Amino acid sequence: MNDMSYPGWADGYLPTKLSFAAAPNESAQLWLERLVGQYGQCPPEEADALVCLGGDGFMLEMLHTTLGHSLPVYGVNCGTVGFLMNPAVPDDLPARLATAQAAILHPLRMKATTIEGRCIHALALNDVFLFRQTRQAAKIRIGVDGRVRMPELICDGVLISTPAGSTAYNLSAHGPIVPLSANLLPLTPISAFRPRRWRGALLPSTAQVRFYILETDKRPVAAVADFTEVRDVISVEISEARELQTTVLFDPGQSLSERIITEQFTA
Repeated sequence: MNDMSYPGWADGYLPTKLSFAAAPNESAQLWLERLVGQYGQCPPEEADALVCLGGDGFMLEMLHTTLGHSLPVYGVNCGTVGFLMNPAVPDDLPARLATAQAAILHPLRMKATTIEGRCIHALALNDVFLFRQTRQAAKIRIGVDGRVRMPELICDGVLISTPAGSTAYNLSAHGPIVPLSANLLPLTPISAFRPRRWRGALLPSTAQVRFYILETDKRPVAAVADFTEVRDVISVEISEARELQTTVLFDPGQSLSERIITEQFTA
């Protein structure tokens, strides 16, 4: 979805009821003390916005807690990369929030089945990836919407990402960056050996993807959905959970859509 003004507040509304969450690093904790002293600490269920102090990893954790809720999240970079964060703490935080642009994100839903027959469900706002557990390359069959599209991919792994996550692991694996409004999911191999020249695919956001692990005894594979890791999987099903969403706020001129476009022109 394109970036827009946050629709949860009426024109002219000043969001003053703020809930703060901070990563355990020193910088984030110092800002937490200062901002809570200045604005107070509102319970999340009563707050206008959640202000997240930290880096992208901590921000991702906080976004998972807001899935399915109407609480928007504004990130302040007190970490390293900060792709999902705003660059600095503004002097007048409520005024900055009132003019922020909103990006609505939908997660991927993963269902991983293990050799023992256990089924583990998890959500991912960045990506779901499969990766070999040993020195042996993985052998993976790929199905899309009930049809086998790749009978055998020999590789280190394979991943499917959200548009917001396409600038993360997907980009490092040489996958395409996808605009938020594209309604596409990049499917990207990780160090493909056969077919060597296959670079992946762009799938519609409605696609139902299933990975089948071949030769599981010899070539064990783990599946990861953001923070959830499942080892010794035999199959992994992935689809977009369109009914779930979270809202991220960005300073004017620094929207997530703009950042994704800019990233494509960065050396």
